[in-house]
Amino acid sequence: MMPRMLMNRPFAKAARKLGLTDAALVNAVREIEDGLVDARLGGFLLKKRIGIDGRGKSGGLRTILAYRQASRVVFLYVFGKADRDNITAAEQQALSELGDEYMGLTTERMNALIALGILQEIR
Repeated sequence: MMPRMLMNRPFAKAARKLGLTDAALVNAVREIEDGLVDARLGGFLLKKRIGIDGRGKSGGLRTILAYRQASRVVFLYVFGKADRDNITAAEQQALSELGDEYMGLTTERMNALIALGILQEIR
């Protein structure tokens, strides 16, 4: 069973600008569920490469996400490989704390954040 897939508002805005589709995100989650993870950053935080526009993963995008197996995935941050090499230690710490917060949400609270537009469901 696929986990519930979500993205925060800044991720959704950046994903649209970069041409990252929901279908590509769903495919990335399938790969994660199959054990194909590019980097485990500690706690719930993972890094996953996603290819776009036929460029393949090595020249594509990097996503940072919070993941709890078979439960939920929240995409937190996306950047192009051409734009930067990696996130800083301070960014990683902040994203880890945000991911921990999202993973600790009750279903009711998560649904409320979706209703407010803070989180968006990926279908």
